[in-house]
Amino acid sequence: MAARHEEIADALRRAIDREEYAVGARLPAETDLAARYGVSRGTVRQAIAALTAEGLIGSRQGARRVVLASRRSQSFAELRSFAQWARAMGRQATGSVVAQEYRPAGTQDAVRLQLREGTMVLHVLRLRGLDGEPVLLERTVYADWISPAVESIEPDCPSVTQRLLDDTGLVFAYGEHVIDAVAAGAQDAELLAIRRTSPLLRVRRVTTTREGRPVEWSDDRYRSDAVSFSVHNSIGNNALARKTAE
Repeated sequence: MAARHEEIADALRRAIDREEYAVGARLPAETDLAARYGVSRGTVRQAIAALTAEGLIGSRQGARRVVLASRRSQSFAELRSFAQWARAMGRQATGSVVAQEYRPAGTQDAVRLQLREGTMVLHVLRLRGLDGEPVLLERTVYADWISPAVESIEPDCPSVTQRLLDDTGLVFAYGEHVIDAVAAGAQDAELLAIRRTSPLLRVRRVTTTREGRPVEWSDDRYRSDAVSFSVHNSIGNNALARKTAE
């Protein structure tokens, strides 16, 4: 059974995720939280310390704590599908295919998927959401050897990654990500229900099997007000590289 301060910390995490306490907002005073949950201020401080260590709230002493982030933040220290990430937050992932067609691989496709130019590859435009709210557009190109399995998946499948694992045993093992910002074009704006030229967080990624065989490459565009990313590194293990814009 979880300790009382752990239960309170989890309740506060869920409240932050639901934006009952938005980023920048102050949490209630310790005395108010203690009264709400029927515990001592010491127990509340333990819960607050856990959220502070996770980077969800500020650590300033002598003042009410300010919300710094929510668990919508996804860390690149681990490779997760969109659906896995959503489930970890207690949210429901949704997905729908907007367009899907085979095209001959261009130079970019051939380089990233290690194929010959002209090889027929599957292009999929997929809209993803959290609890029905559109947050992400995925423009994914699948290698020829996995394309038939992807094509057979129903358009509203919430997790293509899980379905491919179940149907074919395929494991997405490694990913390389390049992150930048772009302005929403007409199609992006319409599908994500935002204004044209609104800022989007773009993640271009190539995902491979354990053996290093490319499975897909994708241009993913997130609404900047819905999702953020974090990268954990240390002096002994730093996976983050700084590059000039391409």
